[in-house]
This record gives sequence, C-alpha cells and structure tokens, in this order.
Amino acid sequence: MQILQDKKIVLGISGGIAAYKTPELVRRLKEHGADIRVVMTDGAKAFITPLTLQAVSGNHVSDSLLDSQAELAMGHIELAKWADLIIIAPATADIIARITSGMANDLLSTLCLATSAPIAIAPAMNQQMWHAKATQANISTLKHWGLHIWGPGAGEQACGDIGLGRMLDVNELVTLSSDFFADKYLKGQHWVITAGPTREAIDPVRYISNHSSGKMGYAIAHAALRSGAQVTLISGPVNIPAPTGCELVQVTSAEQMHEQALNYAPQATTFVACAAVADYRVADIADEKIKKDNKHMQISLIKNHDIVADVAKLADKPFVVGFAAETQNVEHYARGKLMRKNLDLIAANDVAKAGQGFNSDDNALTIYSAIDKIEIPLANKHIVAKQLVSLINQHYQAKNTEK
Repeated sequence: MQILQDKKIVLGISGGIAAYKTPELVRRLKEHGADIRVVMTDGAKAFITPLTLQAVSGNHVSDSLLDSQAELAMGHIELAKWADLIIIAPATADIIARITSGMANDLLSTLCLATSAPIAIAPAMNQQMWHAKATQANISTLKHWGLHIWGPGAGEQACGDIGLGRMLDVNELVTLSSDFFADKYLKGQHWVITAGPTREAIDPVRYISNHSSGKMGYAIAHAALRSGAQVTLISGPVNIPAPTGCELVQVTSAEQMHEQALNYAPQATTFVACAAVADYRVADIADEKIKKDNKHMQISLIKNHDIVADVAKLADKPFVVGFAAETQNVEHYARGKLMRKNLDLIAANDVAKAGQGFNSDDNALTIYSAIDKIEIPLANKHIVAKQLVSLINQHYQAKNTEK
C-alpha cells in the first residue's frame, strides 16, 4: 500500500511564478494515492487557471472565502476539518507574512487559522526577499509554531538572480509529503552519519581522494529522517544535495571529519560511519603549487585517525555502525574490522563488482554483527538504505533491551 493512499491533502497555491509547477505536483501526489483539494489565491490565478487544477485534481478548486457552492457557505471550515495535511506551494513572501500575522482576508490564510491539520510551507521568492530580515523572522516564527518549512532550494531564478529562494522540485515535494506520513519509528533518536570522500591536500591545487560519491551515506540520512530521527550529516565534498531537514556539517579533510565526528557522537544514539575516509594524509603540505621540475616526486604520508574506532572508544558510546568497502575477502576483512574496532554492526560491500558501490545508484550490502550475517540484495541505494536503517534499529533496540 502506498504511504499517501487515501491521505487528504489541501494544496494552497499563492501568487508566484512557481505556480506553473503545481499541476504536475497534483498529478504526482494523486499517483501516490492522495486525494487533493486545491485552494488558490487571486494572485495564483494570474499564473495558472483553476480549470487546469480542477482537471488534474478531479475536485472543485476553491478560490473564494465566501463560496456559495461550499457547504453552508463555510468552505474554509469544511476544508479545515477535511485535511490531513495542508501544503502551501508556492508560498510567497506575502502569504508567509500574512500567515505569521494571523490575517484571514482570503480563503487560504483563513484556512490556515481554522485548521488543526499540520501545515507545510514551500517557500518560493527572489533570493533577496528570502534573505530579508522580515522573511527570516517570519520563517523563524512559523518553525517555532510547529509549521514545516520545505525548502527553499538554490539555483537560477526567473528574475535572473542565483541563490536560495526557488521552490523545491516536484519530486522533492512528493518525497517530503510521503516522508511526512511515514512510520516514525526512530522518533527520539539522534543519528550522526558520515558520508562522501575526504580530500587530503598535497599543495594548494592538488589533493588525494577516492571515488566516493556520497550517495549511500546521503540515502541513509534520508531514510533515517523519513523514519523520524534527528539527523546530523557530516559530509565530505560531494555533488548531491543534502536531504531536507538534516543538519549538514561540511568538511574537507579526514582530520576535519574526525574532529566533527567526536564533537557530535557523544550526543548521538546511533553513529553510522559511511564516509570513505582517506587512510593517509600528506605529512608536509606545500604552501605553493609544486612545479614539474623533476621527473619523479616523492610524497611522505602519515596515517589519519580512525574515526569509527575512536567513536567506539568513547566512554558513553552510541550504537556504532561501520562500513567496509572491499575488493576481495570481504567477509574476512569485515569481521576483522567489526571485532578490532569494537563496532556493533558493520556493513560490507564488494566495490570490485560492476554496478554497485562507488558512484553507482545501486548497492548490495552484507551486514555483520558478532553473531549475525544479513544480506541486503542489489537495489537502488535508497531502497538499500531503508532496509539498513530498519535493521540497525532492530539491533539497537535489542541491545538496549539487554541492558
């Protein structure tokens, strides 16, 4: 059964250019099983017609506070009681300000006052408007009141500016909607996850690194968030966006990741070391670019700290999960790391196999504990991550029960 099956969602559309994306958003939410009712402001109708949204939603579109066709002419109360979730997308600076001020001079703002349903805001505006003190104060207030802020994203805007303020893509909003109704079995837990590669500088323009894309660690962060955990993601340099809702801590080198891991791990319930951390760093980093004057060049390396082992040594350590990316003798090396580093679980994968591991969208894992061996077959990394998170939680709960 789909997570959004029979969920009642009111989509509020305000007057921003991103309103052109809303027919596709309605269509995608319906594909996932949701029942959609659309509410439009007058400004929204300048960008998209009610008839279009009525056609894709299959329901009457509401755009008037005093709608004679609504039950007893009290459409805002009817919708307020009907909704399981209200999504305002796009949410302009104006509608955000009016909701914050408690105004009720149109159907959408009145609906927000009259409902007990949760409200999600998907901001969409010029980057300067987003950064304005008034907007940031309003967003802070809405967060304090418990409204969900989905976005904004960054990129080129309709006005030509580049920066934060874009409405999240339709796929992201659909995912967030599904996540909202997902089983929150990790509620109350704090997961700290490392992801991506590290870069060890040789000189100002060169570095040593590896092929990690960060996709697996980011997928784990998303799965943990979806399941209700507070997530801190400590990430090396990657080219993918962090899951909305996580705390992102960006680092470059192994030493920086080590520092941040030991900073956050003591407050965590679960620590997942998914990053591909460089084992060695350059002993003497050149201050200037090294010239190609010699046929040969020698670089002296020194060993980096073992992040996951140091976290596992903490006096009040979290539940610690390591990763082992191997090219041979996978089980032998994985079990050796599990015992030697005092880990609770280790997830091993054979990165020598084509189509899984580094830079791939798919992966397959074998999870080892002191007594268990569990296979997660080859699948998209988000599917693998969902199974892995559930498995980690089962072992975490079992360990706590033993105490």
